[in-house]
Parts: sequence; C-alpha cells; structure tokens
Amino acid sequence: MKISAKAQSYIDQENRYGAHNYHPLPVVLSRGEGAFVWDTDGKKYFDFLSAYSAVNQGHCHPKIVQALCDQAHTLCLTSRAFYNDCLGPCEEFISKYFGYEKMLPMNSGAEAVETSLKLARRWGYVKKGIPEDRAVIICCEGNFHGRTISIVSMSNDPDSYSQYGPFTPGFVRIPYNDAAALENALQQYGERTAAFIVEPIQGEAGVFVPDEGYLRKCYEACKAHNVLFIADEVQTGIARTGKMLCSDHEGIRPDIVVLGKAISGGVLPISAVLADDDIMLTIKPGEHGSTFGGFPLAAKVAVAALTVVKEEHLTEKAEYLGRIFREEIAGFHSPLIGQVRGKGLLNAIVITPSNGKEAWDVCLKMAENGLLAKPTHKHIIRFAPPLVITEPQLREAIGIIKNSIKALE
Repeated sequence: MKISAKAQSYIDQENRYGAHNYHPLPVVLSRGEGAFVWDTDGKKYFDFLSAYSAVNQGHCHPKIVQALCDQAHTLCLTSRAFYNDCLGPCEEFISKYFGYEKMLPMNSGAEAVETSLKLARRWGYVKKGIPEDRAVIICCEGNFHGRTISIVSMSNDPDSYSQYGPFTPGFVRIPYNDAAALENALQQYGERTAAFIVEPIQGEAGVFVPDEGYLRKCYEACKAHNVLFIADEVQTGIARTGKMLCSDHEGIRPDIVVLGKAISGGVLPISAVLADDDIMLTIKPGEHGSTFGGFPLAAKVAVAALTVVKEEHLTEKAEYLGRIFREEIAGFHSPLIGQVRGKGLLNAIVITPSNGKEAWDVCLKMAENGLLAKPTHKHIIRFAPPLVITEPQLREAIGIIKNSIKALE
C-alpha cells in the first residue's frame, strides 16, 4: 500500500528512536471518533481492532472524556498513602456492577493478572493450607495473559518466552478446551493447586472459542477440588462477547475476575481484580500495591466507561451485530476463508493462503479500502470493532472485508 511522505516520517521516527517490539500496519493514526479513526493524511478507516478491545465504547466517547477532563481540573493523583473522594465510590460501583464483595484496582491487564496470581497463591497458603512455596497454578496452552516474566512463564508461544528465562516456577500447563485434562491435573496436583486461570475465549490465540460447557465443567472441577477459578476477562469482558462477562454465557461466577482494557473505554490504563472477602482480604496493608492503581482520574473514568456500556445497551448490540457479522462472512465463499468463529463482536477469520496471499496481505488490502484489522499468529485475522458501531456501518464494513478478500483471490 502507498505511504505518504508525512506518514513515512512518523514511521521512520518510531523505528529510529523506539524499541522494535511491535510490527504495526503501515498506517499512522491521528484522530478517532466512535467506530472510526483517521490517519495523518485525513483518510478515514473503520477500526476493527478497537485497541485489542480497549475501545468497546468507541473512540473518544464524550461522556468518558468529560469525566476525565472534569476530574483532571480537580485532582489527578494522590497515591494510596491517603484516601481520596473518588476511589471509594468507584470501588462500590464496580463491586456492585459485577456482583463481588471487593475490587482491587491496578493499571494494565498484565498487572491485574499478576495480582490475581498473588491473590491465588496467598489464598492457597492462608486458607487452603498449601505448604509454603509449594503452590501450583494450572494454566492453558495457547494462553495470552500478558508479557511479564511470571506470565510468560505460563506461555507455550516461543515469541513470548524465548530467551527470557529462567522462568517463574509453580505453573502447570494443560491443553485448552479439554476439561478432562484439567480433571487429570487436579487429581495429580489438587492438594497443592491454588487456582486454575483461563481465558473464556483465547483472543490472542486467534479467537479460539471453546466448546459449549467447557467453562462450566472446569468451574465444577475446581469447586470439587477446592481450587480457585480465575477468569481472565481482559479482552472478553465489558460486553464484548454479547454478555457483560464472557463467563456469563455459561452461568458461572468465577472466584476471581481479571478486568482491563474496556473498563477505561480506552482513555487511561485501568485494570481491576474482583473477588470476595475470603480471597481479597488475605492480602494485608503493605503487601501489594501500585502508585497509580485506583488514582482519582482512573476512578472517575472507570465509572463513566461502565455507565456508558449499560446506558447504550452495548451488551445487546454486541450479541445482535455479532450474529450478523458471522452469518455474512460465513456465507461469503472464498478460497481464502478457511473458518469463521467468534462470539458477540469478538470474531476471527482463519485465512487459507492462496496465490501467495496470506493474512497480512488481506489486512493491507483492507487498509487500502478503509478498514483496519491485524493478523494474529500469521494466518488469523481478528475482527473486533467498537461496540458502538451501527448496523448500517457494520454492513458497510463487511462489504469492505468481502471486496478486499475477493480482490486477492
């Protein structure tokens, strides 16, 4: 695709002065509104990545931005050395919103996952009676929970863990979408197992949707063995899959829920861990924290972002529009399309290479035609537009996807 001199200057600047830990599409964005973004040359695009589902409420939602600006003029940061008049109301709002007794605020999704691991281990030692330093946490192959050393210790993706060792011990990895494998691991390690951590849908793995009933079977196995069930809902939560939490599709209530991304509407880094007192209060003052976790700006933004989700019925929209997307793409026959899968407005197309064209080529062609998406694992394209997208806009975007694929056949 053609790149203007202006855009190329920004790309060159990043390459010269920034670390090379990303491989972006050659598009330089400068503005966003709703389901759309514009590049530095003024070209308009549908955003079908939503910052990996951080922008469920749409770019620069006025109510969320207003909450940020109003608080920014009053008080931005206090640290947790003192109380402030924003955090308590936010904690109550979020706890009641999701039906838990406590929330612990952090910043990034990875920090929230780390917090959930610490909570699980502490609970295992204090409540379950696991011998010190012997706790096990079971995780799944294909997982993506973040990029910290402890988290990549759970990964089986060489791009995540290669040459980052030595790794954090205490993790047992089993196949995803295999409840029998969890039961076997619990039979082997159950007395030492503090928790099982799982993504209700594996997003980075290519929107891998497990079989119906998988999560419930895993949840019931955890209950039978006195093991905590941790749902990493950083990408799947906040209405993305057609339920407020993806876990809701199977009617389960995880012991610990990890939230991030869309809890801020994409305005600030905000994350949170939800649990009841029996788990949350095993951590005492001084034993965990964050300078920015729960700071006043974040508290106000999170309340506004979650309010927008309910006021604008984004859960119902995701369910309705997601069905349209999958039906339209599944009904479009192309040698490049191997599979269509997803829930709500978290979907993926598995690309079958044809005529030397792969997922990256499809994404470049879509960008030329005014729609942005990104490959994952080289042969899969994830499609996750902001949930505020309208049905006419979605159908227009589907047309761009179809025309782009057809042009490469």
